[in-house]
Amino acid sequence: MDPATQKVTSRSAEFIRPANRPDSIGRSSMALSTTTDKPFANWIKSFKRRAERQGVRRSVLDAAFRSVTYDPDVIRRDRNQAEFTKTIWEYLDSAVSPTRIENGLAALGRHARVLQAIESRYQVDKEVVVAIWGLESAYGEYRGNKNIIRSLATLAFDGRRGAFFEEQLIAALQILQSGDTTARQLRGSWAGAMGHTQFIPTSFLAYAVDFNGDGARDVWSDDPTDSLASTAAYLSRFGWQKNQPWGIEVQLPADFDYRLVQRRERKPIRRWAQLGIRDMEGRRVNGGGTGALLLPAGRKGAKFLIFGNFSAIEKYNAADAYVLAVGHLSDRLKGKPPIRADWPRGDRALSVDERKELQRRLIRKGYNVGKVDGMIGSRTRAAVTAFQEASGIPPDGYVSIGLLERLR
Repeated sequence: MDPATQKVTSRSAEFIRPANRPDSIGRSSMALSTTTDKPFANWIKSFKRRAERQGVRRSVLDAAFRSVTYDPDVIRRDRNQAEFTKTIWEYLDSAVSPTRIENGLAALGRHARVLQAIESRYQVDKEVVVAIWGLESAYGEYRGNKNIIRSLATLAFDGRRGAFFEEQLIAALQILQSGDTTARQLRGSWAGAMGHTQFIPTSFLAYAVDFNGDGARDVWSDDPTDSLASTAAYLSRFGWQKNQPWGIEVQLPADFDYRLVQRRERKPIRRWAQLGIRDMEGRRVNGGGTGALLLPAGRKGAKFLIFGNFSAIEKYNAADAYVLAVGHLSDRLKGKPPIRADWPRGDRALSVDERKELQRRLIRKGYNVGKVDGMIGSRTRAAVTAFQEASGIPPDGYVSIGLLERLR
């Protein structure tokens, strides 16, 4: 649930949070901190007044901000996280690695009693809770050790997403005021996410639970009970249906109309079956409810029919790659097989600059992509689909270097 972009780091295949950048950037950040000390101190003074108006006690503020200084490392990470790009298959190779599956099965066994109790109370499959735990902190191994108040204050002062991070900072202070933890224990990621399953402060206030009944919603403890229960409570709140799939891998007929590959194209499962969609055993897809198609690598890669539980995971982290990883890892923890289709492993991910170029070229051709920001969202995908259709390419919405070269 970290607001930072997910990625695979070189430090550990089990950890997918943003990594440090080269030392040269760190040295320039250290120089920057010497020029921000006084403005940062002044910002804290004005922030404290705003926080008091929102009900945070002066004693809590004074204790929380004691010895807090500007953290250039946080800004360094925030500035550079967008440079990291992975293809969907590279991401899944790490996120659902054999080691992560093995460690997840061990975690299921080690915490079987409490996970069963959590599943019974919240009606959320224990395997999906453990999958989120695995992706967020490698089953508690990498929870982050940054001072949350310092990190959030630095990010709020910086201003790039100042309003968002000030809201998180207020929420973190409210957590301290509630007595769930102390300023000394309030540790987490550089971007302000906390605990085994990396709750941001506002989500903690809204959804965290005291499952073990000790009087505190303690997601920072080595005991993961409250973190796992809080994650289940969150998914339950957003509509998770127990024992229902998040999605299934499917095959499309040769003459399939790729214009139907859009999230808004939700159809009853029987209708998808009538359109020729089959599971990986060649059987008609069946079941109640509705679903949509997701082709994360276009027509050349694996294809999925996704359901309501996909949307529930999406509330935790909206990135398709993350949701696919959680869903697939939870399936593997249930003993289901790997993804069977091949990926277009000869392709590479576009850089941020290349994605911006693609957006600019689409705009020049008359397609609406919204803002040129290097983020491939719904508008850009719709523009890509429209360009593909006009160019006689199967309109699967897949963004690739080949597509960019065609636009050039």
